[in-house]
Amino acid sequence: RDPQPPVTPPGWWALPRRCSQHDVSPYFKTEPVRSQVHLEGNRLVLTCMAEGSWPLEFKWLHNSQELTKFSLEYRYMITSLDRTHAGFYRCIVRNRMGALLQRQTEVQVAYMGSFEDGEAQQSVSHGEAAVIPAPRIASFPQPQVTWFRDGRKISPSSRIAITLENTLVILSTVAPDAGRYYVQAVNDKNGDNKTSQPITLTVANVGGPADPIAPTIIVPPRNTSVVAGTSEVTMECVANARPLIKLHIIWKKDGTPVSSGISDYSRRLTILHPTLSDSGFYECEAVLRSSSVPAVTAGAYLSVLEPPQFVREPERHITAEMEKVVAIPCQAKGVPPPEMAWYKDAALLPLEKLPRFQLLEDGSLQISGLLPDDTGMFQCFARNAAGEVQTTTYLAVTSIAPNITRGPQDSTVIDGMAVILNCETSGAPRPAITWQKGTGRVLASGSVQLPRFTLLESGSLLVSPAHLPDAGTYTCLATNSRGVDEASADLVVWARTRITDPPQDQSVIKGTKAVMSCGVTHDPSVDVRYVWEKDGAPLGPESGPRVRLDELGTLHISQTWSGDIGTYTCKVISAGGNDSRSAHLRVRQLPHAPESPVAALSPQEKRAINLTWAKPFDGNSPLLRYVVEVSENNAPWTVLLASVDPEVTSVTVRGLVPARSYQFRLCAVNDVGRGQFSKDTERSVPAGGPGVAAAPREYCLAGLPVGYQFKNITNAEVNNLLLEDLIIWTNYEIEVAAYNSAGLGVYSMKVTEWTLQGVPTVPPGNVQAEATNSTTIRFTWNPPSPQFINGINQGYKLIAWEPEHEDEPTVVTVRPNFQDSVHVGYVAGLRKFAEYFTSVLCFTTPGDGPRSPPQLVRTHEDVPGPVGHLSFSDILDTSLKVSWQEPLEKNGILTGYRISWEEYNRTNTRVTHYLPNVTLEYRVTGLTALTTYTIEVAAMTSKGQGQLSSSTISSGVPPELPGAPTNLGISNIGPRSVTIQFRPGYDGKTSISRWQVEAQVGQNGEAGQWGLVHQLANEPDTRSMEVPNLKPYTYYSFRMRQVNIVGTSPPSLPSRRIQTLQAPPDMAPANVTLRTASETNLCSLWLRWMPLLEQEYNGSPDSVGYRIRYARADGRGQPALRVIRDRVEREFTIEDLEEWTEYRVQVQAFNAIGSGPWSPSVLGRTRESVPSSGPSNVSAVASSSSSLLVRWGDIPEADCNGLILGYKVSSCPCPAHGSAGNASRSAQLTGLAKYTLYEIRVLAFTRIGDGVPSRPPVLERTLDDVPGPPVGLLFPEVRTTLVRLIWQPPAAPNGVILGRWGASRAGPHTSLPPPSARQFTATGLQPEATYLFRVTAQTRKGWGEAAEALVVTTEKRARPQPPGKPLAQQEEVRARSVLLSWEPGSDGLSPVRYYTVQSRQLPDGDWALHSAPVSHNATAFVVDRLKPFTSYKFRVKATNDIGDSEYSEESESLTTLQAAPEEAPTILSITPHTTTSVLIRWQPPAEDKINGILLGFRLRYRELLLLGDTPFFPNTGGSARCPITGRVPLPLCPPDLSKHRRYEIRMSVYNAVGEGPPSPPQEVFVGEAVPTAAPQNVAVQAATATQLDVTWEPPPVESQNGDIQGYKVPERRQNESARVKTLFLPETGVKLKNLTGYTSYWVSVAAFNAAGDGPRSARTQQAAPSAPGSIRFSELTTTSVNVSWEPPALPNGVLEGYRLVYEPCTPVDGVSKIVTVDVKGSSPLWMKVKDLAEGVTYRFRIRAKTFAYGPDVEANITTGPGEGAPGPPGEPFISRYGSAITIHWSSGDPGQGPITRYVIEARPSDEGLWDILIKDIPKEVTSYTFSTDILKQGVSYDFRVIAVNDYGYGTPSTPSPSVSAQKTNPFYEEWWFLVVIALVGLIFILLLVFVLIIRGQSKKYSKKSDSGDHGEMVSLDEGSFPALELNNRRLSVKNSFCRKNAPSPGRGSFFGHCVHPCSGMGDSEYEVDPGHQKAHSFVNHYISDPTYYNSWRRRTPTPQTPGNAPSSQPGTLYRPPSSLAPGSRAPIAGFSSFV
Repeated sequence: RDPQPPVTPPGWWALPRRCSQHDVSPYFKTEPVRSQVHLEGNRLVLTCMAEGSWPLEFKWLHNSQELTKFSLEYRYMITSLDRTHAGFYRCIVRNRMGALLQRQTEVQVAYMGSFEDGEAQQSVSHGEAAVIPAPRIASFPQPQVTWFRDGRKISPSSRIAITLENTLVILSTVAPDAGRYYVQAVNDKNGDNKTSQPITLTVANVGGPADPIAPTIIVPPRNTSVVAGTSEVTMECVANARPLIKLHIIWKKDGTPVSSGISDYSRRLTILHPTLSDSGFYECEAVLRSSSVPAVTAGAYLSVLEPPQFVREPERHITAEMEKVVAIPCQAKGVPPPEMAWYKDAALLPLEKLPRFQLLEDGSLQISGLLPDDTGMFQCFARNAAGEVQTTTYLAVTSIAPNITRGPQDSTVIDGMAVILNCETSGAPRPAITWQKGTGRVLASGSVQLPRFTLLESGSLLVSPAHLPDAGTYTCLATNSRGVDEASADLVVWARTRITDPPQDQSVIKGTKAVMSCGVTHDPSVDVRYVWEKDGAPLGPESGPRVRLDELGTLHISQTWSGDIGTYTCKVISAGGNDSRSAHLRVRQLPHAPESPVAALSPQEKRAINLTWAKPFDGNSPLLRYVVEVSENNAPWTVLLASVDPEVTSVTVRGLVPARSYQFRLCAVNDVGRGQFSKDTERSVPAGGPGVAAAPREYCLAGLPVGYQFKNITNAEVNNLLLEDLIIWTNYEIEVAAYNSAGLGVYSMKVTEWTLQGVPTVPPGNVQAEATNSTTIRFTWNPPSPQFINGINQGYKLIAWEPEHEDEPTVVTVRPNFQDSVHVGYVAGLRKFAEYFTSVLCFTTPGDGPRSPPQLVRTHEDVPGPVGHLSFSDILDTSLKVSWQEPLEKNGILTGYRISWEEYNRTNTRVTHYLPNVTLEYRVTGLTALTTYTIEVAAMTSKGQGQLSSSTISSGVPPELPGAPTNLGISNIGPRSVTIQFRPGYDGKTSISRWQVEAQVGQNGEAGQWGLVHQLANEPDTRSMEVPNLKPYTYYSFRMRQVNIVGTSPPSLPSRRIQTLQAPPDMAPANVTLRTASETNLCSLWLRWMPLLEQEYNGSPDSVGYRIRYARADGRGQPALRVIRDRVEREFTIEDLEEWTEYRVQVQAFNAIGSGPWSPSVLGRTRESVPSSGPSNVSAVASSSSSLLVRWGDIPEADCNGLILGYKVSSCPCPAHGSAGNASRSAQLTGLAKYTLYEIRVLAFTRIGDGVPSRPPVLERTLDDVPGPPVGLLFPEVRTTLVRLIWQPPAAPNGVILGRWGASRAGPHTSLPPPSARQFTATGLQPEATYLFRVTAQTRKGWGEAAEALVVTTEKRARPQPPGKPLAQQEEVRARSVLLSWEPGSDGLSPVRYYTVQSRQLPDGDWALHSAPVSHNATAFVVDRLKPFTSYKFRVKATNDIGDSEYSEESESLTTLQAAPEEAPTILSITPHTTTSVLIRWQPPAEDKINGILLGFRLRYRELLLLGDTPFFPNTGGSARCPITGRVPLPLCPPDLSKHRRYEIRMSVYNAVGEGPPSPPQEVFVGEAVPTAAPQNVAVQAATATQLDVTWEPPPVESQNGDIQGYKVPERRQNESARVKTLFLPETGVKLKNLTGYTSYWVSVAAFNAAGDGPRSARTQQAAPSAPGSIRFSELTTTSVNVSWEPPALPNGVLEGYRLVYEPCTPVDGVSKIVTVDVKGSSPLWMKVKDLAEGVTYRFRIRAKTFAYGPDVEANITTGPGEGAPGPPGEPFISRYGSAITIHWSSGDPGQGPITRYVIEARPSDEGLWDILIKDIPKEVTSYTFSTDILKQGVSYDFRVIAVNDYGYGTPSTPSPSVSAQKTNPFYEEWWFLVVIALVGLIFILLLVFVLIIRGQSKKYSKKSDSGDHGEMVSLDEGSFPALELNNRRLSVKNSFCRKNAPSPGRGSFFGHCVHPCSGMGDSEYEVDPGHQKAHSFVNHYISDPTYYNSWRRRTPTPQTPGNAPSSQPGTLYRPPSSLAPGSRAPIAGFSSFV
């Protein structure tokens, strides 16, 4: 580099040496505060106040974690603080000089959370200390805590201490200390206030002796550290003892008592302004004075800390020279001694890893062997527990001039964009950077910055944005005290690409050329690409030859037509920017001919004709005029009117000659020209002329002002030509001329011809549809524009279809109407009152155009059709019942029915009635006996009455049902028919209208349901009939019925059971599909079909099977046959087929009789595979010394196995590969080694992969050439005048070495060694001289390249020194290579011959030779063949003639970059998941093949079709990414696949670099998947002892994944294998027969479709239960009984309740009442029935219910009295006293056994039901007293007595007289008694007050004598109160009574329950109606209101301890739990005793 200093530009500083002085290292102006507190939600702004040379960049850290990247922003702002933002913050500032770390500041956020849950209970023994920690709460700062007890604040006292940790300590606890304690916390920063949950303290052992308690330290002192200068420090010690008053605490420091600073009852020691002298061991001693109990002590250390302070600091700037030693001083003191840490450029220096850096004992930093990189900012930090301080210096390493290591490069930028010019430097001290443009002004430096020019921290220059004037040469100047370096680069600014001549909207004539310009201005050096779009779709080559784009971007459209109309967009794409503009193209053409011209004589004028027409399409250009021509008497056409106003559509032609005939025609004219003439008014059609058959020479559009287009035909023999790329439905003029060398001949006559029509491209517009009546819809629409019809409008199709029958539309064709702009059409014959979708389309001869959007329309209502099934029943003399069904054709909403009747042929007797629409039967009354009537019924809608249905019938003797036929005989049994002979039965007094044959079908003798199989009508006299349409090989039993007008007879007796004969199957297997079998077996096809149903076997099931016939679709080979004997098999895999071959397959069923029909053929192709052989006739020819030409032939067709995509050529030993397309049969292999023998193989590949290489390999040698240089040049012997040179043959001989070697040295001496020698000795050399030797080899092609070697003639040679440490820049590290560089060591006076590089793979690899010898003059080498994303170390050694050097120092470890993965994942399986998705599982590649961090997998899929034999991929596919989720086989479902499509799927992995190779393609068929859910609601019902009825519902629709083809129902007994019942129809039930009786079966159901079986149902659903257990009766009286039962043995689900039904076996008083009671829930299992009649036998039925009722159990019972029961007692006598009632009676007849007890029944006097009031009255008593409290007040009751003996309840006594239950008030409830009591109480209170006053005055001055301890113990603390126990006395006792009433269901006995006698009268156990006050009989109520039995519910009353009855009462009183008053419902008996 030129050492001259650069020229100083004007305005810049003068000397380069001074430049560095302008770069100032960063420094902080102010340091942040050490701590700061903020509130939550506030904004925090942190600033980094630093200065230094520009640019300064800042970065922020939070708790040593990076918050921001380096930027120019010196502030960090948090808009809303929360507690997570708390922590330590600091900033880093840097510029080109270095980086500094700011002192950290602690940000604290004030907040307070909620108290945490803790112990809520705490207990302490009496006299011990209670320690109650404050509940924990998250808060900053720590809150101020206040303790409360029972709402009162607690203050410290002699007994109460609150520690520094806010723990509450209660010393020497006493009983009053018990209570609820809580704390209140207040945050003094944010003002939050929280209260904790209370802690309940209990004091135990209160009543024990108050013995002394030895001192105990509860809260000992804690080790404490404090920073010197703190205001104070406190140590505390809390102790406990008893008595507490004698406890004394003494403080000591280092054994010396302390007297000052003691407070809080000696519990705290406070030291003000602690210093180092206050450090020491402090202890507290607790002493119980006046006691021999030893004292206790506890202690802790107090440490006073001092923050660090610097004793020595470095200077702000330190300069040192390279390779010297420098020490940066830094010494600090503090307590404890601070730790020293050094930072360089804000990064901590790991001194233990840096041998050149050493930390001295005083904290200074010593750096040895200074390097330029040591230049920078150094910071010294001194830290201890009290804080940290830091100091800074800048170290500049001098003696290195600036060096620009990465200078600016010539750059190009677009105008307005940004660009960066690099300038990275090295030097010591660090160079200052200055940028200038040309020799002008300074753009940027450390102190200068111009707008848009930014100096980056790296020294680079950012220009943003760049403008055109910025182009030029930019220079980077790097200066320091050692010199200047500079580098320059040119910046080119391109002008932005813009469209300056955009396309314009234009209108062109049809057939002409449209030119749309797209003029662009752009930089001349920028290439521009044009893209045109039409209506958003790109225009490309597929648009046809009419559309062309020239090099200037102009779009040319020739032969324009209506299809070119649209918006065109020009897009310009270039490196200089993009732009786009749009324009609209309109195509004008000739107007169409006027439509429908009509000429009619004028009715107003003579000799005038009115001419009318319809306005035609104007050709996209306004009409100018009409031209009218006339032909008179068939004369030639002449112009009549040349300019008719274009707005009119009629004209009157006047002045005509009478008796002449006229014809008219007219045409329209626009700016394009004159259109075609209309049809003649007389509709005559001229004959067409003959065509011209000649080769066209030129042609053009007829009638348009366009030029001709030419086609030249060079063959004179050709007389025809096909014209292509013409416009559809366009008229062309064609002329032909011949030409020769002399010129062009004369053109023939013009011929015009139309191109064919197309279909319309748009639907009709403004389509409206509305119903006009009940069967017709009216359509209106506007015709499409004629330019889009593309032909002759043949008309319109009006389409209507019902929503559920879209494939069955009603279509009406309407001819076009050219007169009106709005067209009208009708669709009739539709269903009445039905919804239809409607649409309209336009059509031409080639086909239909698109439909208009569908509209939903409903036809109108109409009268309905006839009612169905009119019939008569209950025919009496004067009445009959008429029944009918709703009409099948309602035609609207039914409003009712009309019925009328009249005597036959007597209309004056007609009677008519109108009935509502829900009535379907009516009884006709008032008829006359033995009279014929006509009865009519009709339905009605809002539109009126529908069609009548009538019938005639005679009253009086009604017709009867016929009798059943008899004597059935069966004959002529065939496979599908039998003959039945029979004898008719009774005809029912009318003729037989129809015979019916029913059959019972059963397979294998099983009986089934009877069903109608045949009917014969209108054959009343027949005696036999043939029954057709039977099923072969099926068991039948037949029976017959005969039908007359009344109805159908009962069935006849069944015939004998017969079996029809066998027959071949009638059906072929259905749903035959053929798929490729699997991914592994490519030569197989998977065939599936739907098996025959059992009823389709037509023979023995054991003989049923299937045959499969398959053959190649191309007819080659012989068909093959496979037989399957399994009748339920549904699939078969056809194997051993040929690869990539299409087959035709059929299936048929067979049985023992014969075979059924073949199924339709299905086609399937085996999978594509790789070729199974290589190409034939492979040959190779050497074309040069480094290339071979390889040729080959085709692969045999049988071995292709797919579509050949290309060929691959491989060579060995050098693996050169070539490839060629599938059409090529040769390839050139280049880059081969010279004169080398190669093995050549060729293989073909398909889409699946590579095939087999060709065999045997072809051997061919490349041609020879001159040799390469010899290798291994060494000088083993060197003298001062002689050297000996040796070498080895060339590594690349490139031929046969001729044995001649050429050796030469620089200078005059040249010599040839002997031919066989590989050494040479040179003599006569000069001592201490350097010589260069060259050695070459020779082949027949000549001398090769020379090898050179230097040598020094000296004898002082030695081994070389090791090279320097290898270095590698990060930018030179690649994925598989690294550029290493090193500094050569000393060569030992023997030139280095080569270098050797070794590498070691980290962490535990061995050193290995990585490459061949490296050239001796190299100092850098690219080490390749490395593994991506792998860490390596390298070392280098040098070799000279003496030997090898030591290896260099190891390089720094480095990691190669990531590379794209090398392998693809392995697809394990692809299975259908749903009908639109598949489930893919795969295995990732090995980790060492991923070459980086695996980010995920990419799935690619595309639809695969076959176009002939060629795989075809339409543009349907996609890709999906999934993140890495594990290293195991993974699932993935590609979304949104199309049904019934074959897809090809590949997978790959990707990392950060890119994507790996794809896996081999896998094929899968989408559209079929097994059901993913089981059938629902499976239920099993036991029908008989050997049959189960199983029902279910299909799986959910979304999980069926196709059509359900059937179900499989496996059933098995426990510990047995399952039997499977397969249903091949989508039935929802099956009957499992021939089972073992009374056996548990496991039943499940699984659905299946064409893809396979779905999951089984988990378990069967609940079914109806079995019958309940036996019924038992108890407490049988004359009117009531208790009924109990047992639960069902098989509940079959959750029991919801029971239904009890009872009825008398014989009518009672002529009436038989049936009562039904529903019992909710599974209990109780009993009920009391009270509404029975005496001496009547009742039948009881009970059944249980789950979701349905099961079978019932029955039992009968007869009400009492029974035989042997007692007679009635005497009539009861009633006496009462106050609220007590006493019933007296006399004994009656005891019956056949002694009386055991009495029972009293009661009922309200208004005929309520009798109910037991008192039971179990001892037999000895004849009276009983009870309280009226158990009765309802104000109600009168009757009572009766029943005696009971061992035979049961006897006859009741006569009812007693009615007794009111009104309660008499006792005297103590009278008003006068209450007044007396009040006065007495007042006097007593006054006396008591007086006595207390006198007693208090007498003891006013008395002293109380008691001990101090006792006084302390009885004192109350903080509001405690003594406990007062109050004993209450029972002032009045109410009795409770026990009643044994509830029966035991199992034994029929009773168990007792106690019931509170004082329960509220209104609190019944059952739901009652409180508002029902009507008096009525209980029996009538229950019978008339059966819903009552469904309304009660059981409730649980509250029990109470029974009291004692008065001794004077002889028995027990009982009160029922509900009132027996009138107007309230009594509960159902039997429940009243439950509690």
